[in-house]
Amino acid sequence: MRQRLVVLGTAALGLIAVFLFEGRTAPTAQVQAGPARAPASAAAVAGEIGGQDIFGAYEPVATWPQDLAELPGHEKWTWGSVEGVFAESPNRVFIFQRGELPNIPMPKTRRTPEFGPSLAFPVGEGRVPMRNATFASPPANGGTGQLAEDGLRLYTGKFGVDAQWEHCLVAVDAQGKIIEGWTQWDSMWRRPHSVYISPYDPEKHVWLVDDHMHAIYKFTNDGKKLVQTIGTPGVHGADGTHFNRPTFIGWLRDGTFFVADGYNGTRVAKFDKDGKFLLDWGKPGIAVGNGTTGPLDTRPSYMNNVHGIAVDPDTRRVFVNDRSNKRIQVFDEYGKYLYEWSIGVEPAQIYTIYLGADHFLWGADYGTSKMVKWDEQGHFLYAWGTFGIFPGGMWGVHQISVDQEGNVYVAEVNNGRAQKFRPRPGANPAFLLGKPIYSAWK
Repeated sequence: MRQRLVVLGTAALGLIAVFLFEGRTAPTAQVQAGPARAPASAAAVAGEIGGQDIFGAYEPVATWPQDLAELPGHEKWTWGSVEGVFAESPNRVFIFQRGELPNIPMPKTRRTPEFGPSLAFPVGEGRVPMRNATFASPPANGGTGQLAEDGLRLYTGKFGVDAQWEHCLVAVDAQGKIIEGWTQWDSMWRRPHSVYISPYDPEKHVWLVDDHMHAIYKFTNDGKKLVQTIGTPGVHGADGTHFNRPTFIGWLRDGTFFVADGYNGTRVAKFDKDGKFLLDWGKPGIAVGNGTTGPLDTRPSYMNNVHGIAVDPDTRRVFVNDRSNKRIQVFDEYGKYLYEWSIGVEPAQIYTIYLGADHFLWGADYGTSKMVKWDEQGHFLYAWGTFGIFPGGMWGVHQISVDQEGNVYVAEVNNGRAQKFRPRPGANPAFLLGKPIYSAWK
């Protein structure tokens, strides 16, 4: 028995010695074998060493577009709250905004004892905004429940000093140079909201949505002629000839289009290619516009702030951003409820949605300053973006557009600017916003 124990003990000591020896020599052997293989990457650019995906698969184009202050005699003014952006091509991008704001340079941070001994302004010197453009621009903020008739009445600024109503719609080229100014139409706008060209229109009419005018305007591509008005300007309602603060539009291949209506309308309205009203659906998810509030109603087809719409031309499904209910509702083209998904908990708040030719849906999140990707069933896939006023930072992305080269454009209501993001070399296509569906024009 004693001899057997000795043998077992000797064997155990030998195993321990081997383990300790190999443990000491393993790192040396690894170094001698050369560098380790790069691990599987979840980065936008696979195999990249260092860095972060702060801007996802993109790099911001810092000098795009040129400042309005660069226009002759315009040195004192800059961009206001930019509500809409749409790329007809990389060399013609429309920017739709709520007038102009004073061109005030960012001051150096100083203590503000008049407000409190622990306070200073501005915070961050270039990282935190100095002003909120959507509150500063006429007609003030204008969220859910505000009556359009109260818009300018609630604006406390002075025109010519705090803002001016010029250059509401401009077009810029690929370098950001302002090449067009549709100033002849400035006086007709009350609260510019979004801008489009239908991908199925060979004449490339320009569609402009003004939520305080309760109307959608269709212009010739050169802006010389207003060819159609849908809705009754200045009069709200909920039928075939009236909107209640409409927001966005989505198209089918045959020219049929759907209007998100809207801040106060709580419905989707469907029209044929000629603008003839076909049907609508949606029920109020909360009492709005009359000074009362209540719990949000989240039953299917109930909506609160219909602020974003996208249409899949193949499945003919309609994706609706039920903004204040924090969800995407999905319907067939006749308004039949199909399913929905949540966009996330606080502070998530999607402002607008975009569906590319690849059939993936992206949402611009105001609360997190991120661009969020889902598949059409609502599975979360990816997100990128960060808050800030520096190039690439975002605050209040309100409309998204993508051009034929894959460049992404965003309109920021709070930062008061449009931005251009260029795909990074070698970027994984799965991390990019899909290019738009072009059929009738290139």
